[in-house]
This record gives sequence, C-alpha cells and structure tokens, in this order.
Amino acid sequence: MKVLLINGSPRKNGNTFLALQEAARTLEEQGIDSEVVWIGNKPVRGCIACATCKTKGNGMCVFDDDVCNKVIGKMNESDALIVGSPVYYGVPTGQVIALVQRMLFAGADVKCKPAAAVAVCRRGGATSAFQTLQMPFQMVNMPIVTSQYWNIVYGREQGQASLDTEGMQTMRTLARNMAWMLKNIHSGNAELPQYEPWQPMHFIRED
Repeated sequence: MKVLLINGSPRKNGNTFLALQEAARTLEEQGIDSEVVWIGNKPVRGCIACATCKTKGNGMCVFDDDVCNKVIGKMNESDALIVGSPVYYGVPTGQVIALVQRMLFAGADVKCKPAAAVAVCRRGGATSAFQTLQMPFQMVNMPIVTSQYWNIVYGREQGQASLDTEGMQTMRTLARNMAWMLKNIHSGNAELPQYEPWQPMHFIRED
C-alpha cells in the first residue's frame, strides 16, 4: 500500500514539506509506503475545460508541458492521497489548485481512495484554504481521512513548522488514521460501491 503526498509549495523544503514529511514518517512506521512529490516552482496550467481528456479516454491531460501528467501517473499507482499547500491570501497556491482540478477531471484513478488535505500558514486563512483543498475530494468519491483537529500547521520561516507541536501531532494522527483506513480497505472482502450514472443538472428553467 502506498500514499502519494503532494507538496504544493513553491519552496521544496519549506514548512509544507516538513508537515508532509512528518506524516510520511508515521506512515512508514505503520507499514505503509509513501512518496512526497514536489510540484515545483514553475507554472502549472489551469484547466481550460476543453474536455479532450474525456474524448481521448486515456486519463491524461492533453497539455503535457507541466507536472500534471507525471502526478496523474503516480496517483494511479497509489492507494491514497494527501495534498499539502501553504496559505496565500487565505487560499492554497494557484499551482496546486490547478493541478488537483486537472488531475481529477482528466480521470486519475482515485475512486474510493482515501484522501486528506494539509494547510500550512503563518497566522490566518488556514481553515478556508483547508476547506478549499478538501472540496474536490468530495466530488470524486474519495473518502476523507480526518485527524484530531483540522490538518493545519503553523510556521513562517523555514523549519518553524517543526516547532508547532500540536500541528506535528495532528500530522502523525492523520497518518495513523490513513494507515488504519487503508489496512481495513485492503483486508476486507467488500466490493467497491456500484454507482448510478451521473445526472448533472443546473437551476435554470427553460420551460
């Protein structure tokens, strides 16, 4: 079993990495493999809603000039997902939002794979960023793994996150809960849920 951890910070070894690394260490202690993937500090395209990923049917984004398809490939080989981001102006980084939206829309293999979000900030805005990161999981049948508190870690300068004792403990608890869920999923005999065909609608009446 393997968990993919996405570091959505433009700073490779910053506080977001420290938070994810704490979770990864605990996963290893629980017998779960993990990989932290840094999305880099180069631009990540936003989705342009061309739907070519759907018509081509290969589960990849038609634009292959950034990290998106690499991450999709890693997600397809993983059993769970943790996405971490620093908080900029009360929201996650633009790069990580663009990545997650394209990854999930293009058709990455995520159905019934547990997921969690982690927000790292200096002071405020973490809860709104945390909620934003979690929203996509609820649209693609990914069970959300919780912890003892919202998955928030505080720190500004590099390395300060390690001083947030409660935040680091929250990461460890999150990882233990993730490991527990994965072990239960893989030890059980229950088949995956059977879903009805999607029936999209809007609130515009044309009659």
